[in-house]
Amino acid sequence: MDASRSDVLVLGGGVIGLASAYYLLKSGASVRVLEQGTPGCGSSHGNCGTITPSHAAPLAMPGMLGVALRSMFRGDAPLYLNPRPDLERLRWLLGFARRCNWRDFERAAIARSAILQHSRGLLESLVRSDGLDCEFVNPGELYVYRTPAMLAADERHHAQVLDRLGVEVRRLRGDEVEAAEPALKPGVAGGLFHPGDAQLRPDRYAAELARRVRELGGVIECGARIDQFGTKDGRVSHVRTTRGVFHGERVVMALGAWSPLLGRMLDLRLPMQPGKGYSLTYTRPVRAPKQALVLREAAVCVTTWGSGYRLGSTMEFSGYAEGLNRARLDALRRGAAAALHEPEGPELLEEWWGWRPMSVDEVPIIGQSTRWSNLLLATAHGMLGVSMSAATGELVAALASGHAPKIDPSPYAPARFRL
Repeated sequence: MDASRSDVLVLGGGVIGLASAYYLLKSGASVRVLEQGTPGCGSSHGNCGTITPSHAAPLAMPGMLGVALRSMFRGDAPLYLNPRPDLERLRWLLGFARRCNWRDFERAAIARSAILQHSRGLLESLVRSDGLDCEFVNPGELYVYRTPAMLAADERHHAQVLDRLGVEVRRLRGDEVEAAEPALKPGVAGGLFHPGDAQLRPDRYAAELARRVRELGGVIECGARIDQFGTKDGRVSHVRTTRGVFHGERVVMALGAWSPLLGRMLDLRLPMQPGKGYSLTYTRPVRAPKQALVLREAAVCVTTWGSGYRLGSTMEFSGYAEGLNRARLDALRRGAAAALHEPEGPELLEEWWGWRPMSVDEVPIIGQSTRWSNLLLATAHGMLGVSMSAATGELVAALASGHAPKIDPSPYAPARFRL
């Protein structure tokens, strides 16, 4: 038997690749995961770990392009567009601009909500049934507003959208928010509480998924950087890596922000850009929030676990520029300090950055390639990889095995981009 051959090769060992591998193994396939680093070492590691059906609304709406363009003059803006010339980023930005209208906004919100809501229940079932030790809890998520103007804007473009999608959102007065969350400083104008949201520790979730993949008989090849694809008769015949050459009857591309770079090797032009995010991880402060918070004016996410505490978010479009941007880390600290009695924990454990895979229409790309008959794509989840991971894995397994998917796959199909 050829030890390098599997029923399915999964390219990428983040939460999307690992969840895909898990559900493929449960469907009876043999699976090998090829990961250039270690499982969960990319955006799966340092994000805020929130599971958010509440995040159905996309960024693209009328007026958002102006916000993005003005951000070029503020390096610490929550949404920052680097002014350095970049043809690929400009092409993406023009596509994004075309979608800043209410029709495309509504279409993206419906597609995102369908997979988010399904994944929310599926992920909790997975954590419970397989005993994933990842600090999963479901206290909900609270959006906090210190200005009536921001609250009014989100009532129109966030809360009313969730009402239409059937996602529960509770409107709270400022005094109700302060009473519910003593970690907040006075001066809250109001809040939107999302009781269906949950949270976990994302690095531990990735580690636990990797554990279950191995226990189910899957193989994870760490340090396997992809160097070349072999193709024959409209199929991906093999994948050459720094760990050797591997073969699969099917190949799943779950490479996150690296998908466009590797996709070029297969003549695929994925309409994606890396959206750089940042986080600061601390030991837990005494006056830690009781649930995940989004401090809306500063666009800072605050997550508390039993084992720690994290400030995160921001969106920076600077291509594949590596490294920490100190101004953006400082902006996280300032945003938290303006809102919380104890904004930072006693000990700073990690300063982190990572690339989120942002599709031009803000809907993930999941499904059969139109170019290669045995290639499935599972990428472009933006800021919602953890939230969408379980449903994506289940959908990939269903499509690979020919079974009927639990959700309509058409909104996510690569065919919409001729991929």
